[in-house]
Parts: sequence; structure tokens; C-alpha cells
Amino acid sequence: MTLHRYFARRFAVLFLTTAASITLFVGLIDLIEQVRRADGALSFRQVLTLTLLNLPAGFYEFLPLVVILAAIALFLGLARSSELVVTRAAGRSGLVALVGPVIVAAVIGALAVAMLNPIVAATSKRHADLRELYTGDGSVLSIGREGLWLRQGGEAGQTVIRATRTNPDATVLYEASFVEYAPDGGPERRIEAARAALGDGVWTLFDVKVWPLAAGVTPEAGARRLDRLTLTSTLTRDRIRDSFGQPDAVAIWQLPDFIGDLESAGFSARRHTVWLQMELARPVFLVALVIVAAGFTMRHPRAGRTGLNVLAAVLLGFGLHYVRNLAQVLGETGQITPWIAAWTPPVAALLLALGLLLQREEG
Repeated sequence: MTLHRYFARRFAVLFLTTAASITLFVGLIDLIEQVRRADGALSFRQVLTLTLLNLPAGFYEFLPLVVILAAIALFLGLARSSELVVTRAAGRSGLVALVGPVIVAAVIGALAVAMLNPIVAATSKRHADLRELYTGDGSVLSIGREGLWLRQGGEAGQTVIRATRTNPDATVLYEASFVEYAPDGGPERRIEAARAALGDGVWTLFDVKVWPLAAGVTPEAGARRLDRLTLTSTLTRDRIRDSFGQPDAVAIWQLPDFIGDLESAGFSARRHTVWLQMELARPVFLVALVIVAAGFTMRHPRAGRTGLNVLAAVLLGFGLHYVRNLAQVLGETGQITPWIAAWTPPVAALLLALGLLLQREEG
């Protein structure tokens, strides 16, 4: 037990050190990118705020790299100090020496999913809100239990749109309500339509009723019915699609309810379902990366080819990460089912890593 705690503590310290270094590096790169994108339109304080809010998401993306680098540093250090030799001489195999680091990696993965994931979702949302406040360019879409909400605007004023349901890309709305606002912010008219279809720069409404909302006019007295009505639109299919945001912008604890809201509104929730399953499988993937690093770097440096082994471990880690992302894309496009897309790469990576370690240590 003492040996396991020692190896686990060493790995935890190396993980924290590597995480701090990579976070600082990613933060500096993002700061430069934020300054370039602002192009003088934002103050340095605003740019720094956006950078700090984007930092958790950047670290979360590089978490697998942090884990495999920390594991490589751990096993290289143990091999160079001959501590692994002493461990084997005491009757403990290389597999037993992995117990502490593997437990730490599993705990890191669990904490990342349970705690860091909601933090990333909250900071990403705040980042998007502030960017919209600073630049006026933000999300135009919101989904809730009451239906779908859209917002469009231009020089003629803003229009708020609500629909009870829609087609998968939100270009056809059912039971839609349009409230048009004047440039000064006051409501001008309300429009109800059984169906609204988005075309090139226009909404085409069918089975329409229009109420004027100007001062001094009784809305119901001035209401009129139309079979068809066209309205100018600043929305496009791509802009609506981009407004859905990424699945990682929703905290994992809220993701099941969000998936239910998406499906109730008529959208496909496949992307979010795949992401939920991939987050649940993240601890398994991190454990597999630790074992991959161990398989290449647990031998004593006198055996030679240390640099080649380190390079092979890093490249294999990147390769597994690429396969995981590829499976995510296949799952999102419907080529494979979500749970296969999420769980097959981590489990396969774990089995591959165990086979590699057994062959090099016990073979």
C-alpha cells in the first residue's frame, strides 16, 4: 500500500506540474489570438477577461495530452532512478507498479467529468455572452421546454420568434409567433403563423394572423388574416446551425434534460447524446493513456532507444485520440450508434495498452 501511495503521489505531482505548464502556454496563445481578433476594438482588460474565461475549455481539450506527458515523465523518472528495478527485485511486477497511477488517472477523469465539465460549460457560456456584449455578435437561438426561440435584427429593428416545434435544422417552424420591434425598442406588431419557412433572406409564413401593436390602436380590432405573408430575415441556415453551440457548452448534469428538450422541439440530439457518452467514457480513455506510456517507458534507460520509445508513446497517444475523434464524427453523422462511438475507442485503447504492456514486461 505504501508503494502504491508513493507512485500515486509522484504521478499526481507531475500531473499538476504538467497541467500548469500547458495551461499557461495555451493561455498565452489564446491571449494573442484574442488580441488579433479584437483588432483594437476591445480594451486589454476585456481581451484578458475573454482569455481567462476561455482557459478552462482550452485545458479540458488538452487533458489527454497532459495525462500522457505526466505518465511518461513519471515512468522515465522511476526507470532512471532504478526504483522500478528495486520494485521488481522486491517481487512486485510492472503491472503492480501501475496500480497507483492508474487509480489517480481514473480519479482525474472522474473529477474532470463531474466538476471540470460544468465549470467549462459555465465559463464558455459566460465567454459567449461577453463576446456578444462586446461585439454584438452572438447566439440567435435558445431552446427550452416552452419551445424554440430565435432572434433576428437589422436596421429596421429586432424580431423575436417563438415556435413550439421545428424541423431538424430550424428552417421550418410550426405554430410560430413573430413579434417585431421598432428601432427604438417598442413593439410594432405580432404575427402568428401555422407554419413559417426560411428561404434566402425571407420568412414565408402560411395561415397568418397579424395584430398591430402601435400606440392608440386596439390590436384585435386591427387584426387581419392572410393566407401567406413574407418577412425579411437576417437569419441563414448556417447561422442557425452555429447558434446551437457545441455540446460541451452544456454541463453534463444538465445534458440529459437538454437532450430531452431538443428532441421535444423536433431537433436531432445525436451530437449531444454522443458527447454525453464520450464524457462518461473519458476516465477509461485516460487510464488507457497511462498504460500506453508505461508500456513504452518502464524499461531502464540502459536498454537504449529511450527517445524513440517516448516518441512512440506520444504518437500512439495522439493516434488513439484521433481515432476517438473519428468515432465521435461517425457517431454524430449516424454511421454508428452513439454508445459504440463513445465506448469502443477507450475500451479498445485500454485492451491495446494492456497487451502492449504484457508483451514488453511479461513476454
